[in-house]
Amino acid sequence: METNWKLSWQQARNHEGVTRGARAFLALAAVLAWGWWSGWQAQLMPVLLGVIASALTETDDSWRGRLRAQGLALVCFSFMAWAVWATMASPWLLVAVLAVSAFAITMLGALSERYRAIAFGSLVLFIYAGLATHSSRDAAQQSLPLMLAGAVWYGVVSVGWTAALPRAPVRDRLAKLYALLGEYLRLKALLLEPVRDVDLERRRMALALHNGRVVDALNATKESLISRMGRGTPPLWLRTAMHQYLAAQDVHERVSSSHEHYDLLAQAFFHSDVLYRCQRVLTLLGEQALKLSQAIGTQSEPQHWGATARAIEDMQAAMAHLAATEDGAAPQAVQGRALRSLQALGDNLTALASVFAGALALPPHAPADSPDCTLLDREPRSLADAWGRVRAHARLASPWLRHSLRLSVSLVAGFCVMQATADPRGFWILLTIVFVSQPHYAATQARLMQRAKGTALGLALGWAVIQLLPDARVQATLLVLGGAVFFGARHTRYTLATAAVTTLLLLSFHQLGTTSGVISARLFDTVVGCLIAAVASWTVLPYWQSRHWPQLAAQVLQTQAVYLREILAQYQGGKCDHLAYRLARRNAHNADAALSNAYSAMLQEPARVRDHVDVAARFLCLSHTQLNYLSALGAQRGGAAARPMDEGTQALAQTLLVSLQQLAGELERIQRVPASRRRRAAAHAAPAVAELAREWGTAAPQAAGPHSLMAAQLQLVGKVFPQLQDQARQLAQP
Repeated sequence: METNWKLSWQQARNHEGVTRGARAFLALAAVLAWGWWSGWQAQLMPVLLGVIASALTETDDSWRGRLRAQGLALVCFSFMAWAVWATMASPWLLVAVLAVSAFAITMLGALSERYRAIAFGSLVLFIYAGLATHSSRDAAQQSLPLMLAGAVWYGVVSVGWTAALPRAPVRDRLAKLYALLGEYLRLKALLLEPVRDVDLERRRMALALHNGRVVDALNATKESLISRMGRGTPPLWLRTAMHQYLAAQDVHERVSSSHEHYDLLAQAFFHSDVLYRCQRVLTLLGEQALKLSQAIGTQSEPQHWGATARAIEDMQAAMAHLAATEDGAAPQAVQGRALRSLQALGDNLTALASVFAGALALPPHAPADSPDCTLLDREPRSLADAWGRVRAHARLASPWLRHSLRLSVSLVAGFCVMQATADPRGFWILLTIVFVSQPHYAATQARLMQRAKGTALGLALGWAVIQLLPDARVQATLLVLGGAVFFGARHTRYTLATAAVTTLLLLSFHQLGTTSGVISARLFDTVVGCLIAAVASWTVLPYWQSRHWPQLAAQVLQTQAVYLREILAQYQGGKCDHLAYRLARRNAHNADAALSNAYSAMLQEPARVRDHVDVAARFLCLSHTQLNYLSALGAQRGGAAARPMDEGTQALAQTLLVSLQQLAGELERIQRVPASRRRRAAAHAAPAVAELAREWGTAAPQAAGPHSLMAAQLQLVGKVFPQLQDQARQLAQP
């Protein structure tokens, strides 16, 4: 019991939500204690609002990065406070400044997560400032400095905490990454089940959608590592985390590999248990990933009982028996191809187990700037770079431009409602709009429902606390706990977070003796803000996923072509996991994840705008399958199965490269053509499709001669590619 308690404590101590909540608890408790000790309870509200706004700008970063971000946030906060103070005498000038600021600062969020958080916190502080200073200039002169003081105080807490405890966020993200990889292994194992009439397409779709979550976790872990990499030699804990991250990348490439269509394997080995043995190895490796995830989170040693090693031995023995049987029976071509693919699968699973074993070992002693541990930092490197990235989004097809315009229009509409109703707390309408408005329709609809439910729950809970626990100290304690719960849960359980912050707000007003009318005003303003955001997400430049699907599909094919080019270079020059190769691999998976995320969002959009849903689903499954075949090529680099390319294989590989790029170009041209004219674009694309099909017909037989795995994998891609062309032709239809 004691051991379990210690492990739970270690895991909770490293959890990102717990650490965020603990920082908020420390900052809010200190402010509350200072207010009670000094007798300044009446001035507590602006300070608390400043703490909340500053905490909303926080992202996972090193203490140096957090210090720079805090400095930039304070500059934005000061500008927002000055803008409110300068325009508060003219409401319409105030809303004009708010609309322009919302547009400009939201466009700044296109740079990275750090700038998105700063933009969001700055908008929230603008509204907080308007809420706190709407009565008079005297109130503004008192409240605005206190609000900025609260923001500075939380910045001190955040920077100090990050400097003292830099390891917890990295460990938490690594633990989540390996947990998601464990689930990916489990889903992959389901594809190997040799059962008749199994719905493989549904399982492939589940795998493709989960792959998006794995890729997002890989990107989040990489950013966490990059933010803590200094110029000197990193400490041992950071090199260990980097080693485990690179191992996770290798695991992802290997587990996303496919060496044959699973229907063929199931038919070829239906009367053998060898696929069940492969499935058992994958399942055990998934459990091993989960144990490694728990070990990283609790800072303990993962426990193993040797079951994986024995399962691999049994799998290899079953494959050896099949190979001996087939050698004596002169196997047919299809059966021989299936056996070679099965042996490649077995080799990949054995290598996968070795990768897991290597992830537990200490990292090798290598220079910090060696290619093996170099990561690409995607943060802007200069003002010119930042301006160029923002300017690249200055087009109507950009979701960030649409979101910025939509948010500005929504805020103006909310302000008009506030003026029409003469609501003294109408700034809560604007606050609701800022919190629920998201770049995409599906995310906005989900967020506004969570906001409405959380607000109702928080008001009920706050009213109950006021009635049942009238003691001021008890209410102050619950107020601080509410802030901690809000920041700990706002990224994962938004309904709970909204309930917590609503309770905090209600208790704060009760402490000041101004509770009258707060509950009804908060409920009314939340409903109005949610309605405005909902209508805006439907009518003001909505970013419907189906209308941008050709561009996403083109990006998938283009990145897969670059990935294949890097793989071919590895076969010619030898295996080396340098930055260029890992970047090509990561870009291909990022594009695949973007496609799967877009499909998930498309399913939640109105039926009238969901064009080509079935086509999109088939294209997603086919492109993910094609990426799996390419990943198998990448996984077997440098192994015994890798052989030099003959002329036929080289011709097939070059044909594939050209075909991927040409089809990507066709899809980009389709994206630029209005829907009413897409039938003509499809007619122009048809001859190119026919020509590429003829190229496959001549290239494939030449490459089919040598029994190399590379030729076999390229031929598998060659079978998928014409199907992708057919789906692209259907996307071109209006």
